[in-house]
Amino acid sequence: MNKFLLALAALASTASFAQTVVPQGSEISFTSRQMGVPVDGRFNQWTAQINFDPKAPATGKVAFNIQTGSASFGAAETDTEVKKSAWFDIGKFPTATFQSSSIKAAGPGRFDVAGKLSIKGQVRDVLVPVTLTGNVASGSFAIKRLAFGIGSGEWADTSMVADDVQVKFKLQLASLKP
Repeated sequence: MNKFLLALAALASTASFAQTVVPQGSEISFTSRQMGVPVDGRFNQWTAQINFDPKAPATGKVAFNIQTGSASFGAAETDTEVKKSAWFDIGKFPTATFQSSSIKAAGPGRFDVAGKLSIKGQVRDVLVPVTLTGNVASGSFAIKRLAFGIGSGEWADTSMVADDVQVKFKLQLASLKP
């Protein structure tokens, strides 16, 4: 078989594992701490491209595009502030992205997704533990906001806003094949 046909066969075999994310029942949220008090927020606009077979995780790929201007804390003043240059600087950096580099099984229904997270032009390696329960993929991981330039100037003081941010997600998948 020539290289073209092999490539086409590989593409066809992975394309059958493309997942559809159901917006209702899916979310990307985060928790930071301001003066020791947990502050919850969420991203309201994002897209995901997921191609995943639980029986062959190493063949999978995951990518996210998050509209940073859609960050919401449920308070108009805070929602306006995080769009500014000290925080997400949405004029220069309207999206944050994640692109997987590998997916490994980590036990029954558990997977470790390694990849590159890019926020405000800063790219960092992250390891995202994912639990798959039925058609729901969920998990959480921590990032250091200052490593991405989030909260600069007076907001770089970690006694005011902690450096650690917990990112959480729940993805309802419509097309996952057991």
